[in-house]
Amino acid sequence: MSSENNQFLGMCAVIIAAVLWGTTGVSAAFAPEVSPIAIGAMAMGVGGLLQTAIAAKTIRLYRFNLYTQWKYLLCGGISIAIYPLVFYASMRLAGVTIGTVVSIGSAPLLSAVIEAIMEKARFSTKWIIGASLGIIGIILLSVAGQGHHTNTAQHSNVILGVCLGLLSGLTYALYSWVARYLMLQRIPSKAAMGSIFGIGGLLLMPVLFATGSAFLNSWTNASVGIYMALVPMFIGYLCFGYGLARIAASTAITITLLEPIVAALLAVIIIKENLSLLGWFGVTLVFACLVCVITPTRKKK
Repeated sequence: MSSENNQFLGMCAVIIAAVLWGTTGVSAAFAPEVSPIAIGAMAMGVGGLLQTAIAAKTIRLYRFNLYTQWKYLLCGGISIAIYPLVFYASMRLAGVTIGTVVSIGSAPLLSAVIEAIMEKARFSTKWIIGASLGIIGIILLSVAGQGHHTNTAQHSNVILGVCLGLLSGLTYALYSWVARYLMLQRIPSKAAMGSIFGIGGLLLMPVLFATGSAFLNSWTNASVGIYMALVPMFIGYLCFGYGLARIAASTAITITLLEPIVAALLAVIIIKENLSLLGWFGVTLVFACLVCVITPTRKKK
């Protein structure tokens, strides 16, 4: 298979992952009595352990290669454990739209910084333009969302939610870079993703046991937990891992800016969150970012 076909399939896989991830905020809204920490621990913890289970054979085959990269594995696992806790807390405090767009929107820039530091990477003008459009779009979405909060307490929640969103963006970018790094060390995608998600899942299990009793209070809560673990986390991250093996982490993370668009649309349609004209303009810029990043650069003859 040609390199261009590989990259195209990788981009398609990441797009599928982003669409699935975009459903998490609205899904969590159907279980308001479950804390965001419990939702994060359930989604990423159980989903991560499922990834490890299906990758067990490959992990055993490459166990010595993985052992030599234990520092990176630990870094990726800790990042995965932190990410869902702050991500869902950000959405609960600032709203689905703001929490999602800040978390995912900050990740491409933070990913570029990580690659620049660790790999001395340079980025094309097209990528810089695309990422800039996406970041501006994310800012507009955040401003539009904050305009609906009128009192001091709500403003404080939004500010804290934005800060947690930035932290989730950093941990998201970090574990994505670690996964990509492991794959470049000739460790298969399944083994790399299964290992770091297994570590993250194990770290999240005590959190789930301590906070997850509300999942047992109703079938709705239980259904939300099962859906989050199986669909966006398990299937979504299988697609994301497939994509990371074929495209750069910074490109993959920039493509996932589709997630806040999906999240914003679902929030408006299903849970009736308001989005102003400014917010829709932000959505348009994010979409333009995706087009810019995904469209291949024409080679000079």
